[in-house]
Amino acid sequence: MDLFANLALGFGVAFSLDNLLYCLVGVTLGTMIGILPGIGPIVTISVLLPLTYGLTPAGALIMLAGIYYGAQYGGSTTAILVNMPGEASSVVTCIDGYRMARQGRAGPALAIAAIGSLVAGVIGTLLLAILGPQLAEFALSFSAPEYFALALMAMVGASALVRGSAIKGGLMALTGILIGLVGIDVSSGVPRFTFGFQPLMEGIDFAIVAMGLFAIAEILSLLEKAEGRSVTEIEVKGVMPSGADLRASTAPILRGTAVGSFFGVLPGAGAATSAFAAYMLEKRFGRAGERLGTGAIEGVAAPESANNAAAQTAFIPTLTLGVPGSGTMALMMGAMMIHGIQPGPQVMSRYPELFWGLAVSMLVGNVMLVVLNLPLIRFWVMLLRVPYRVLYPAILVFSCVGIYSLNRSVVDVGLAAMFGLVGYAFIKLEFEPAPLVLGLVLGPMLEENFRRALVISHGDPTILFTRPISAAFMALTALMLVVMLLPAVQRGKRAAIQDDAT
Repeated sequence: MDLFANLALGFGVAFSLDNLLYCLVGVTLGTMIGILPGIGPIVTISVLLPLTYGLTPAGALIMLAGIYYGAQYGGSTTAILVNMPGEASSVVTCIDGYRMARQGRAGPALAIAAIGSLVAGVIGTLLLAILGPQLAEFALSFSAPEYFALALMAMVGASALVRGSAIKGGLMALTGILIGLVGIDVSSGVPRFTFGFQPLMEGIDFAIVAMGLFAIAEILSLLEKAEGRSVTEIEVKGVMPSGADLRASTAPILRGTAVGSFFGVLPGAGAATSAFAAYMLEKRFGRAGERLGTGAIEGVAAPESANNAAAQTAFIPTLTLGVPGSGTMALMMGAMMIHGIQPGPQVMSRYPELFWGLAVSMLVGNVMLVVLNLPLIRFWVMLLRVPYRVLYPAILVFSCVGIYSLNRSVVDVGLAAMFGLVGYAFIKLEFEPAPLVLGLVLGPMLEENFRRALVISHGDPTILFTRPISAAFMALTALMLVVMLLPAVQRGKRAAIQDDAT
């Protein structure tokens, strides 16, 4: 009965005129940046983060969430029509989607991508509504040792699952923790890492770091690449899929949704990982089997359902435990903190209109995505012709205005530019910036709860291993560290054996 009452509250919040507009703006922007290669949701959310100061907390989260899951859908349009994935999670869709388009079946491919995304979005949102309260109730039994162990596990897990070296991911997470320590220590009142510079006494604003590392650094990196993009027009005929297409896609959609829902909750896994996993599952166990890769509709249905389900369920640990599983979720958590809301199990009791309004708005947003995208396919493909020399300066100007509006400080703009250069260096050195943002968000939580745990235990750190829940989290963290370090150790052994043989 409580679930229906809470959903009724959510419908009241989500269907207010302002929040419907924010949802529409979010999914439209999300679709647009999902289509444009190189400008992902994390860049867009970073740029728009300062603008959310003037919105209500529910309105800000509804809009930013719409950008996130809208981008997962938008990437499929160009992946199918022009073999150009706008999002990393849409790379798998190119394999069969573009072949279907070349065979004259672009319409059914786009329709199944829309239907799969809608089904996965609805199921993922229902899981958020059903599992969220139970997880939050379970988290109410946590104290400082459990929160420290959980945050540590989330950060190590995110570092282990980044692209490239997991060790580099761990180093980036540690760097984020150090940046989060800049400012005056609330316990002792002693300035840390400020170098006597007065503007750093209050710490470095989360939005400044995010905008520099993602928006500015990404643009600097993309300026090196050639602008030439070949956009081949493919005629879209007969959008409605046949009965055979629907029957062939039903099981892959459900399997993809299950895979995406599972990976969405895991820290660091994300939509791209779930899309690849769903495709591999179809190739191994699905009816399509060896037909995947030749233009099979199952190869579109499974990954598109998986990435959208992962986008929805990623909100479960972020909202109920206060532990973001990805860089984008860290930005969402930062948006909540900007409005003075601390994510965690008490969000649902203190701010029920925020949680349930966001959950219902996801249902509304997924319907909006289907209504928006299929009739406007030609318009979205036209966006690929926008010259980067026009797009990138506009984003930079918008970013600088947003940063300056935070505190009316030129120093903030300079700090963002500095982080932009640092982020560009990270890209050149193949360091993934997402763990740094996670470290920045979770660092204060780690420090605060570690101190509290030591106070509870009178200075005995073994409290982390003697309490059942925290011990389980620490054991999982140790397992993740082994998974991270084992490949590097094996490579070192192979290199040593080769040297001895030489």
